[in-house]
Amino acid sequence: MKPVTALIVILSAVMSAAAHADTSDRFAMGGWIEKFQPAIDQANATGELFRIRGHCQSNCTLFLGVRNVCVERSARLLFHAGHGRGPNRHVINVGSTQRMLSAYNAKLRQYVTANGYLDKLEFSTISGARIIDEFGYKECPRGG
Repeated sequence: MKPVTALIVILSAVMSAAAHADTSDRFAMGGWIEKFQPAIDQANATGELFRIRGHCQSNCTLFLGVRNVCVERSARLLFHAGHGRGPNRHVINVGSTQRMLSAYNAKLRQYVTANGYLDKLEFSTISGARIIDEFGYKECPRGG
């Protein structure tokens, strides 16, 4: 294969992979772990880029633990403690909270812990720009 042809094939594959990358869009409003775990497992199994963009609250922040995750600067991530279901909806659940903490890198985990973000059910917001600049997450390539 000629070098120019090989380069075109490589660039085409890269652009195709970026176009097929999954996003946090359908998970933006959070929800129960059963909704998230299959998407997390799929992203980790394929190694494809997973984009966190726009509004991303609650369990949506679990995508920060995907091995090939990127964050758009304009994203807004909203954190709170894990909680129970039904009559326990307003009761903090230690196991759910720990699952969220374990998805975050060490810098972010330390920050949300030190600032009580996962000690309450009310949302605390961190911008995508801060997630990238202060906590070391990869910025998404433009155009995806």
